[in-house]
Amino acid sequence: MAIHPIDYRYGSQEMRNVFDEERKLENMLRVEAALAQTLAELGKIPDRCAEEITRKANTKDVKIERVKEIEKETKHDVMALVKALTEVCGESGKYVHLTATSYDIVDTANALLLKDGLEILLKEGKDLLNTCLNISGKYKDLIMIGRTHGQHAIPITLGFKFANYSNKLGEDLIRIEDDMKNNILGKFSGAVGSYAAQTICGLGDELEIKIMEKLGIKPADITTQVVERESFARIICDIAILACSVEQIAKEIRNLQRTEIGELSEPFGEKQVGSSTMAQKRNPINTENICSNVRVIRSCIYPSLENIALEHERDLTNSAAERSIIPTVFILADEVLTRMNKILKELVVYPKNIKKNLDLSKGTIMSEAIITKLVEKGMGRQDAHELLRESSMKAFETDKNLKEILLTKVIVKRYITEKELDELFDYNNYIGLSVEKTEKVINKWRSFI
Repeated sequence: MAIHPIDYRYGSQEMRNVFDEERKLENMLRVEAALAQTLAELGKIPDRCAEEITRKANTKDVKIERVKEIEKETKHDVMALVKALTEVCGESGKYVHLTATSYDIVDTANALLLKDGLEILLKEGKDLLNTCLNISGKYKDLIMIGRTHGQHAIPITLGFKFANYSNKLGEDLIRIEDDMKNNILGKFSGAVGSYAAQTICGLGDELEIKIMEKLGIKPADITTQVVERESFARIICDIAILACSVEQIAKEIRNLQRTEIGELSEPFGEKQVGSSTMAQKRNPINTENICSNVRVIRSCIYPSLENIALEHERDLTNSAAERSIIPTVFILADEVLTRMNKILKELVVYPKNIKKNLDLSKGTIMSEAIITKLVEKGMGRQDAHELLRESSMKAFETDKNLKEILLTKVIVKRYITEKELDELFDYNNYIGLSVEKTEKVINKWRSFI
């Protein structure tokens, strides 16, 4: 019976399969097979023995139930695997695990796991980026209010908003690509990383290099008994940053879906229920789910950093934590990316509400534009700012449009004509480079995906 939600509720089956118990065993057996093959190629064990070990290094012959049974006696999971593989290899079993220490197997198998997981996240991340870019292009001209401190600031476009998100996602995904190139590391350097067992067999680091070539993994430059945990921490931190970028989009949709704002909304199914009692509710449950799961992802950063400072050439304090945090981070990140992509593909936009909210502040959002024009015409900047501050406060207090207030000011008429004032209150004339920057970001990332 499943207990943890990542077993049945979150993440794709593809990602859950990466962290499946049997898949982990398969990866470790794959490393054992690569070890045997390489030892044979280097003339250290008979070819027929390497072939037999390779044939039997699978979960049909080495059953997970048997490995667990042995582990109950040995209290050591890798030794249990080694014994189980040895049992099915007959005479060739005497060469199983030759020159290896446990974490030669574990860390190299972990590298295979991390590689598979990051490939999935990179693919899903690029799909999400593509969706964001599509929204950016579609709405690059749709003017909306920009907000700072939760208050109306000046106009931007909806496309510009999503271009910002797109650029964040793209930069995050570049870090994921870099992790795949530089932070997925394997090792075959022995008990304390000194290659002592390999050297006594006349191999040095040649064995490690050839094993990693077979597995498509980069060997670490130098290790203790384990691969440096800095590389694990960097991967987890980079995934968490990517998840936080997605969370920012989720938060924005949640806020703009508020009843009194109503500019955007996540899709709501025909038979979807918002509340068991308030039948009218259209709750943003998917974006809320994203924000909730990202909190868990972030919480995994701390133990990943704690795992860096192992004692001497290693202790085991990283092990139990990694068994939990690595699948948690990957599976929940997978969920966050795919869920957000579904939301954005069916994102609901309400142009009428966007226009209504633009007009809410009675023209005061154009204060900066008017200040700039007054200074251009010769008024001092601080004088112009004070004039607009006072006029905006009056507009707010009297529920009048700022333009109406300004037209009563003799000093304004000295500098600006009524026609110029009309132009200054046209939102289209004060979105700056919103459209151009949006197009630039779209062009920047199209080739990446």
